[in-house]
Amino acid sequence: MLSALDADENKLDESERQFVGTVRKHGWFNTHILKSDGKPEFNFTTGFQVGLGVPEIIVFGLQDQVAHGLLWNLYRDLKAGKRYETGRSYADFLEGFDVCFQIVDKSQYHEHLGWSRWFYAGDAFDCWQLIWPDKQGKFPWENGFDSNLLDVQSDLSAGHWAGKGLNG
Repeated sequence: MLSALDADENKLDESERQFVGTVRKHGWFNTHILKSDGKPEFNFTTGFQVGLGVPEIIVFGLQDQVAHGLLWNLYRDLKAGKRYETGRSYADFLEGFDVCFQIVDKSQYHEHLGWSRWFYAGDAFDCWQLIWPDKQGKFPWENGFDSNLLDVQSDLSAGHWAGKGLNG
C-alpha cells in the first residue's frame, strides 16, 4: 500500500517529517481535532492500515486523552492479532460500556481525515467509526438514546444511522 512512509524525506516539510516519524516509531499517529463551529471534537488514526492491515479509526466526542488512550489500547489489541467487525458490539472498551464499529463513507474523508488522506495520497484506505453508547448503553440509532448526545457523535456512514441497527 502506497503511503508517506515511501516518500523522499527531503521533499517533506518539518511537520510532515514529524508525522511520518511518529508513524515509523509508534506504528500510528493520533490526530485530535478540536470542537469548532458547532461540530464535535474527534480523534482519528493514521497508520493502522499500512502497518496492521486494518481500517483507520475515527471516534467523536471524547476528550483527547481518553480517545488517545482508547486508540492506543485498540492498536495494541490489533497488533496482537485481535480483529473486529462492523455490525457487532464489543464489551468493555469504555469503562464497562460496549462500543461498535461502522464503515465511514468515502464522502466523509475530505472533511474529517485530512492527515490520513495526505499520508495515503488520497482516499485509497479504509476507515471505521468507533461509536459509543449513552450512559444507559443505548447507541445513537436505538430508541431511548440520550438526545442530548446526538450532536456529540457525527454519523459518517453512507446513510443516517437512526433506526439502522448495527449493520447500517
